[in-house]
Amino acid sequence: MNNIMTQHTPVKDTNCDENCDENCSSCSSGQKPQPQKGLPLRSKIDVKHVILVLSGKGGVGKSTVSVNLASALSAHGRNVGLLDLDFHGPNIPKMLGIEGQKPAVLEKHIEPVHVTGTLAVMSMAFLLPDTSTPVVWRGPMKMAAIQQFLEEVNWGTLDYLVVDLPPGTGDEALSIAQLAPNVKGAVIVTTPQDVAVLDAVKSVKFIEKLEIPVIGIIENMSGMICPHCGDTIDLFGRGGGKKAAEDLHVPYLGAIPLDPEMVKAGDEGRPYVLRHADTPTWKAVDAVMENLVKLVES
Repeated sequence: MNNIMTQHTPVKDTNCDENCDENCSSCSSGQKPQPQKGLPLRSKIDVKHVILVLSGKGGVGKSTVSVNLASALSAHGRNVGLLDLDFHGPNIPKMLGIEGQKPAVLEKHIEPVHVTGTLAVMSMAFLLPDTSTPVVWRGPMKMAAIQQFLEEVNWGTLDYLVVDLPPGTGDEALSIAQLAPNVKGAVIVTTPQDVAVLDAVKSVKFIEKLEIPVIGIIENMSGMICPHCGDTIDLFGRGGGKKAAEDLHVPYLGAIPLDPEMVKAGDEGRPYVLRHADTPTWKAVDAVMENLVKLVES
């Protein structure tokens, strides 16, 4: 994977001025890109269900949901891969306590980092020199990296591949939708307030344009559990995600409260659902997971 993973410099040639357009002959490519002839072939990996997790905007806890969803599926006996495609902000390893690990290369394949016997992870964070190194890539570089993450990583046989995507509706979501096999659908994460729900609606319509099923909407940070009295405070409101699901005629997977312990668990690198059994937040995450499994495996 070195042909892609070692290139962390801007792709624009230093001879180009700021007004360079697609007809410029001084760029490093030297030629206007040729139009793509057909869609790329889907990667041949052994996975039953690929689940895309995305949001219309950042800051809604999408990566936290991805980590706990994948961990919950793994804890219920599924073989799970967690693919971190947020190239510009790869936080999954930090949340799982595997930051700084380097994948081994065996027989021309990369071994994902195993959190447990049934949960394997791949992230750009494993391949960067340090956590402060930025990834400065255009779309084609991202697509090539995604293809390598699918085809050159030894995922083994998976029941689920959970794909954590960056916020918005850009290259990463388009590429994984084209390249991954058995894409069962997308999970949209939102918070309850109107500004987040508006962006979630855009994500739903984006997924529908790709002709991918919307598995459902998750309302994250749906009320905050007070660490002192245990009561729920509607910090960001409540019910926006459920209403959006009803208006768009897509499934509603459930609500997850804003729990200080979940925030702490992410910072300390230990999935919340593995250490806080039978708490209200644990039950909420487990219910979301069960609703997702019913929809995907029915």
